[in-house]
Amino acid sequence: MEIQSNAKFQIDDLIIYGSSGVCIVRDICVPDMFDIDTTEKYYILEPVYLKGSTIYSPVDNSTTIMRKIITKEEARELINQIPFTEPYWNINDKKREEQYKNAIRTYDCYEWMRIIKTLYQRKQELSEQKKRLGQIDERYLHMAEDLLYAELSIPLEITREEVESYIANMVNHHESEECQ
Repeated sequence: MEIQSNAKFQIDDLIIYGSSGVCIVRDICVPDMFDIDTTEKYYILEPVYLKGSTIYSPVDNSTTIMRKIITKEEARELINQIPFTEPYWNINDKKREEQYKNAIRTYDCYEWMRIIKTLYQRKQELSEQKKRLGQIDERYLHMAEDLLYAELSIPLEITREEVESYIANMVNHHESEECQ
């Protein structure tokens, strides 16, 4: 029996697969596995930064966000928007955590960048007062950085570790051009 595919991704596409982050589509097929619905096709995904793992996701999965990673042009545009981006800030810890949680769950680079910008600014303010970010803020800063830097590293063709300094250089360059 031939199964019709509604696949929106192709083999070798790089995608974001929910909290698993960047994955490569290794195959689109009906896996020969026990307890899998043999009437539908699955994406066979390999997380890029978690070697040795495999994810089987139905092509018609509506519970997990799946999207192609951003392009090099989109990555650069995102970075150019940083100086103009409104940070999230809410003095109430519970409401702020809820904002961060919702932003992380969008799996949207812009929202991750907003969290990072917010918490970098907050970290700087607190540092001047000889204080540190709280645990909740630190946790969401690291989550947003991990997700964003993993995605940006691929179209920018740099390592995850180089993304932060790349962004800082681009923002500083953009700000220095505006001052002239």
